[in-house]
Amino acid sequence: MASFVERVVGAARLDVRIYEEVEADTTATPQAMGVVALAALAGGIGVARAGGTGVVATVVGGLVGWVVWAALIWLVGAKLLPESSTKSDIGELLRTLGFAASPGLLLVLRILPLIGALIALVIWVWQLAATVVAVRQALDYKSTGRAVLVCLIGWVVYVVVSFGIALITGISSINLG
Repeated sequence: MASFVERVVGAARLDVRIYEEVEADTTATPQAMGVVALAALAGGIGVARAGGTGVVATVVGGLVGWVVWAALIWLVGAKLLPESSTKSDIGELLRTLGFAASPGLLLVLRILPLIGALIALVIWVWQLAATVVAVRQALDYKSTGRAVLVCLIGWVVYVVVSFGIALITGISSINLG
């Protein structure tokens, strides 16, 4: 079994074996939560220079978004668009999606003047790729295309729901980094 650091690095490298390991390891959920919290903290520090959302709010928003995202992906991927081999639960998605946030640990570099926004863009694309791998592995998909489709549908639903919540409450739940 890989150590926490090996899991974080392996997930960032899009190593399928790491995603399979954390999917199966029911004790890895706190580790996945730690990755999400640290990535959100890094993102919060990265935008704090520009007077962005408070760091605590960013971490809380990241954790809430992680749980909501996992639930949406489970509903779309395991219930609406499963493959014949799909066997998954929300815990598996929490773990794999949590580790898919590992590139976000570098969002602290967003604090760099001039290139911070470009670095953040690269990291977001990297996290998207990690998310697709996480979804493909957690949902036991043979098709990466199906994982991409599930992520796209989940993202649209997430944005619509978040926008609705923002309209009703005046509080945005969309956390982009």
